[in-house]
Amino acid sequence: MTEELPAPSVRVPCIARRNDAASDSARVIPEETPIAFTYGGSTHAVMMATPADLEDFSLGFALTEGLIDSVDEAGEFEIISSEAGIELRSWLGGGRQDLYAARKRTMAGPTGCGLCGIESLEQASRPLPVLDNALRIPATALIAAMDRLPGAQPLNRETRAVHAAAFWAPGDDALVVREDVGRHNALDKLAGALARQGVPAAQGVVLMTSRISVELVQKAARIGAPIIAAVSAPTALAVRTAEKCGMTLVAVVRGRDFEIFTHPERILEQVSSHVA
Repeated sequence: MTEELPAPSVRVPCIARRNDAASDSARVIPEETPIAFTYGGSTHAVMMATPADLEDFSLGFALTEGLIDSVDEAGEFEIISSEAGIELRSWLGGGRQDLYAARKRTMAGPTGCGLCGIESLEQASRPLPVLDNALRIPATALIAAMDRLPGAQPLNRETRAVHAAAFWAPGDDALVVREDVGRHNALDKLAGALARQGVPAAQGVVLMTSRISVELVQKAARIGAPIIAAVSAPTALAVRTAEKCGMTLVAVVRGRDFEIFTHPERILEQVSSHVA
């Protein structure tokens, strides 16, 4: 029998020390749950994640990991919750299940990190689509979108302990936001949400509350996002990967300041790149 899904956050007792005095208190903290992705009955990966937006998570994970190319190939889906964790069961359609069987692998990844279902170093750097997208956005609009992101993170306001991935399109003040204890998980959930809503990632910007690792660049590229921006710095491999696949990488977005590492032509009204 399927158990009820756990809440994404829980209130726990603690002893709080404030102004040199200790007292009984409580804090709302995010839940972290083992979540298994299975395809055709075979486990592909087990991630530690926040138990929310699970249908988005399943679809987005399959898209960003290259298991499917479109929503039409997603097939059937089922959520099974037990005392041990949550299983996201999928049966890939459109012949994808047979292709998946050739690369299946079981592994566990901590807090959304690691490369899932990868069997060789070559697969870890498998080719990405080239993003020759002509999207251009004003620097001021990007800053404004990042400024709106904290207000669109209800779980983080409650817990101060989760990442967010968001999507913003020029001309639209609304943000599509997904949150999770793992930054990769948050981006997978966002990818699934965009796909389910029929929103083309090619028409906007992926916003992250974390540093930009190479896997975030890879996942954003696989859904066709031409620009990724984050509040923290990127890794060197993330910069090289973004440059190679044609993605504009903007990082260290703090107030009105930011740094563009690759393909700056997409950001208009930018400060001169000359360094004294």
